[in-house]
Amino acid sequence: MTKTPMTLHGAEKLKQELQHLKSVERPRIIKAIAEARALGDLKENAEYHSAKEQQGFIEGRILDIESKLSHAQVIDISKIPNQGKVVFGSTITLLNLDSNQEVTYQIVGEDESNLKESKISHSSPISRAIIGKEISDIVTVQTPSGAVEYEIVRVEYL
Repeated sequence: MTKTPMTLHGAEKLKQELQHLKSVERPRIIKAIAEARALGDLKENAEYHSAKEQQGFIEGRILDIESKLSHAQVIDISKIPNQGKVVFGSTITLLNLDSNQEVTYQIVGEDESNLKESKISHSSPISRAIIGKEISDIVTVQTPSGAVEYEIVRVEYL
C-alpha cells in the first residue's frame, strides 16, 4: 500500500479533529439519540432521524481520518537541511515573469491544500513543475490560459 505525503502540521490538524469527533461529537450524538428514543415512536421522530444521520456522518468522518493518518507519510520539513531545492513541504516564492508579481505557496498533501491559505497540492501543475528545482531556476507551468513562466525567488523550509 502506498503512503501519501502529509506535512507535520496537516497530520496534527487531522489528529485534533479526530480527537474532537471522538471525545465531543460522538458522545453528544449518542446522548441526542437516547433523548430522541425517549420521545416514543421512531418512525415519525424527526429528532431521532436527524441524530442518526449526524451519527453516520461523524462515524464516516472518523473512519476517513483514521484511514488518512494510517496511510500518511508525515514529513517534517523543518528537520531537513535547506539546500535551496524545492521539496514537499517547502514554502516557495515565485516571480511571474509576465506580470512581475510574486506569489508564495507551500507544497502540501492533497488533503491539506487550500488556495486561500496559499497551500497547494504536491500534485498540482505548479508543484509538479517546481519540485526538484532550485532558486533562480525558470519554470514553465501550463495553465488553462496558456504557458506561464515563473522564476523561483525563495525556498524556505518552515
